[in-house]
Amino acid sequence: MEKYRPFIELSGCTSVVSLIKVWGQSNPESLPSLPNAKMKKDFTAKVQKLKEHLILRRWLKKKDLFELKELFFNHGVHCIKDLYEFDDTQLTSKLTLKQFDIWMRARDSLLHEDYSEIVENLWLGIEEEAKQPWTTAGIFILSLCVALFTGMVLTMSQPRLEAGYGNQKLGFLSYVTGRYLSPLKCKVVFDWTEPQVVGNTMSFTVKFFQRNGQAYPICNEDNVLIEITQGAYKIACSVELGGPQISDANIAKVQFTVRRAGEYRICVLVGMTHIQGSPFIKSFVPGPPDPVKTCFIHHCSTVVGSEDIPTQLFIEPRDKYGNLCTVDKDCDPANEYSVDIIEVNTGRPIPDSFRWECYSLISRLVLVLKFPREGCYRATVSYKGQTIQNGDFHVIILNQEESFMVQKNVAKKNKCYEVKLLALNGERYQKPKKVYCYISPKQLTLKEYMWKFFPKHLITFRLCPSTKFKFQSSRNILQGDPILVIDDGCQQEVELISVDRNIIAATFTQFLLKNIGGSETFKDKQDFFQHEVRKYHQKHFHDKIFLKIVRETLLETSFKETKNFSVSDWCKNFEITFVGEEGIDWGGLRREWFELVCSSLFDPENLLFHSFKSDKQGLVHPCPSYKRPCHLKLKYYEFAGKVVGKCLYESSLGSSYRQLVKAKFSRSFLAQLIGLSVHYKYFEHDDPELYVSKVKYILENDIESMGLYFIEEVYDVSGQLLEEVELIPNGSNTLVTNANKIQYLNALAQYRLTTSVKQEIEHFLKGLTELIPDNLLCIFDENELELLMCGTGSYSIADFKANHALSGATYEFRKVLEWFWIAVSNFSEEEMARLLQFTTGCSQLPPGGFAELNPKFHISAAQTFGNLPTAHTCFNQLCLPDYDSYEQFEKALRLAISEGSEGFGMV
Repeated sequence: MEKYRPFIELSGCTSVVSLIKVWGQSNPESLPSLPNAKMKKDFTAKVQKLKEHLILRRWLKKKDLFELKELFFNHGVHCIKDLYEFDDTQLTSKLTLKQFDIWMRARDSLLHEDYSEIVENLWLGIEEEAKQPWTTAGIFILSLCVALFTGMVLTMSQPRLEAGYGNQKLGFLSYVTGRYLSPLKCKVVFDWTEPQVVGNTMSFTVKFFQRNGQAYPICNEDNVLIEITQGAYKIACSVELGGPQISDANIAKVQFTVRRAGEYRICVLVGMTHIQGSPFIKSFVPGPPDPVKTCFIHHCSTVVGSEDIPTQLFIEPRDKYGNLCTVDKDCDPANEYSVDIIEVNTGRPIPDSFRWECYSLISRLVLVLKFPREGCYRATVSYKGQTIQNGDFHVIILNQEESFMVQKNVAKKNKCYEVKLLALNGERYQKPKKVYCYISPKQLTLKEYMWKFFPKHLITFRLCPSTKFKFQSSRNILQGDPILVIDDGCQQEVELISVDRNIIAATFTQFLLKNIGGSETFKDKQDFFQHEVRKYHQKHFHDKIFLKIVRETLLETSFKETKNFSVSDWCKNFEITFVGEEGIDWGGLRREWFELVCSSLFDPENLLFHSFKSDKQGLVHPCPSYKRPCHLKLKYYEFAGKVVGKCLYESSLGSSYRQLVKAKFSRSFLAQLIGLSVHYKYFEHDDPELYVSKVKYILENDIESMGLYFIEEVYDVSGQLLEEVELIPNGSNTLVTNANKIQYLNALAQYRLTTSVKQEIEHFLKGLTELIPDNLLCIFDENELELLMCGTGSYSIADFKANHALSGATYEFRKVLEWFWIAVSNFSEEEMARLLQFTTGCSQLPPGGFAELNPKFHISAAQTFGNLPTAHTCFNQLCLPDYDSYEQFEKALRLAISEGSEGFGMV
């Protein structure tokens, strides 16, 4: 602006406001002359920017945000208009919660007021201030008076320091002598040296001082705020004011638990003012690798390679909290990791078939395998003697000719090999039987030919991750061909021998990896699944479609609204309106509708699905027709399948559209959705009462004298006998013996879990597969499918605090209770699940959260000191002893839930 100084002086402007009034007017003819139009345009623009800047500064002052002006300017905010487009996510890591709250209120006021009116009022205020001329002496006298008056007001509100005076007010003399709390004089002493490893409870001490340097006794009324954040996460902390000694009156001891590696931002404020040095930045590094968390990425249980060609397998070392460990480029993994490789056929160790590489930039280790000749090998990778998460696998090495045959098989998509059958359906043949093995992208089938022309189907295995191969030595087989055992966890194992075993297994593995996206890990399969779902529906647009729902008849109106929907309609973005309610759906109503409709469909009280247990923590299974009200027709199961398919489709579009199914399905139901057979072992999870009272007894005892037959009695909801169902042909005349009791239990499972609800499951699958192809569902096992549909199960601390019972609320117990909520706030989902398992006997909550626990989660004081917490699972009761410090309490609680969830310390 220096080059414009002569023209400014010529115009008679003596202040910034007068300059803006002269040069900011709309009539260019009345402006003082400048050498050319370009200069006039440039200068006018600069004046306008100056005006906008002054208006912004005044707005910030009015909204108590003036101290953040530099922060806004650095993020490109130079006028009021910039605030409307400002992305305030940039502020979350730089503001305290109070500052952010002030900003949110200020921003909301902008949205509810007229822009031109805001600017006009702010500028009028600036002009009014500029009208009052001040001399230097007048300004000095006023400033002195204001300073003295402010000092008196501020310091008279400070508490007196001497013991015995409590919260009496101080006089002006105390202000002059500096006897008041000064944030700039306070200090923080950290009780550790950097770098520190995650996993510990850290502590630091804040020492409070007066302006004159004397100790300041801190109390709750001093409005001390301590805020610890790590990225977007807020870390709960324990704050203890004072101590047992008089000299500790000016200290506050802060403790917090570190689980995530990275930088932690520690803010210590008195009111709205940071103390000296705040915010503090502290770094924490990952712990040593944990074999349970360390794993191969893009893992496959059978690795296929070629002779003399290196195969790279990547390992991500992670500590016990899931943090990615650092990898030094000069480290030698062989010092901590061991690799044992043996040849399956001979049992001979192969020690020189691998080497290690380190990739420090991506924190990964690479295991490079290279075998000089073809064969089948078993590899085990361990860290300090313990096998890592997926470190036990097989390696099939093919020669050049075999590799070419596998590639040809995959391209042809249907190949047959002659094999010899050793065992089928629990029966072992004295002489191996010649059969044929057919491999396609969907299944592996064994057939035998009668009189060389008529094929007879023996068994089929789905080509999915649940079908596993076991490779065994051929030392005891006269024929000398290698052994292959096939097991899908449902049917009985099949044992066969074939000279082409490695080719069969390699072909199966290549088909499988192609079907599931190249990896057997859940995360990789989930990414592949969501990509394929988007691809499958790429012609269906996510436009809005409106649904009018009556809340009182939510299930019926939802079904009616969607009854005639095509697949394209189901793929649209539902916009929900509840009849008789004022509400615009910006996503919240849609999420509420999904939650309510899932509750209506899957809540056992509504009888479309039911639980084998009598409480709400039981898993839900389709309700058979003889227990279901007449108005709940099969079409509702098809609708339920479409709702689940809609949730999976929405989740595939990204996290902002993610919808989880609010239900806990039985394992047998999930297994049938992916095409697996049902057997008696599913009773243990789905119907634990029947398993303990009947199934387990039959398995463990002699039942010859029980007089059981292959029949099942069917009762209606009132307990009246409806019929006796034969579990096998002529079952009413077939006695259950020790020899056939497994057959009986499997037949019982088949009827209770499958046959009795066959139509219900078929209609559910019909609706589900309209949106999600069944070949994509089959890449998961039943546990992974539940994780995909229902998520990990979220735990709300607010819900927990609102729905629990207390007993023994003494002063000492209130301190322990405060520590409990701090510890729980820092729990991972796994630790929260362990706490629930420890206290209630179940790691999952009912669909309604803590509110539906019956009895309520009960926290009580234990009349002991320093012992481990105990639990009464029958009453959902957690008993907490007393402790000296938060650190002792947290260690005891974590030890109790980690050991006690497996039986230790439980009552």
